[in-house]
Amino acid sequence: MKSLVIGILLLAAVSATGYWLTQCPCDDVPGAWLSGDVEKAAVEDWTFANDVGLCQLEVPSLIPHSVTLNCMSTNELLYISCARCEGKHWSTIALESRRGRIRIGESIYPVSLARVTDGSELDVAWRARALKMAALRGDDPANGSPSPRPDHWWSFRLASPG
Repeated sequence: MKSLVIGILLLAAVSATGYWLTQCPCDDVPGAWLSGDVEKAAVEDWTFANDVGLCQLEVPSLIPHSVTLNCMSTNELLYISCARCEGKHWSTIALESRRGRIRIGESIYPVSLARVTDGSELDVAWRARALKMAALRGDDPANGSPSPRPDHWWSFRLASPG
């Protein structure tokens, strides 16, 4: 009986790990490798990122680490954002490696990552985030302006390598 229980628990653990490795990131649960069609061509205009809700970012590690987060485009540039980002596992890797892969919809794009520290560019990304969220909710983006950008909010600018 003890062997049966151990076998069932082991099978459940293997199944859960397999699900996590192939299906996540899921909402707030990080994942590993992203799945989808990898696009090899360089992207010059990222505005299509505003047509999807959230994106998934994978950063390199012994086992890649992927998370779900906001992505937004303005002036053909792509940004991702993170609240209280300092010290998070993915952002620490992103600062060190400066490379990753982003899934937008069903497609995956290799990207380079650069943390935005200039206040005026952070404001541009913050406004792009607010406009995208308003559009996805069906609100008129012309009605009102975004709330002030919090100091703990980080943004990374992403670009196709090369």
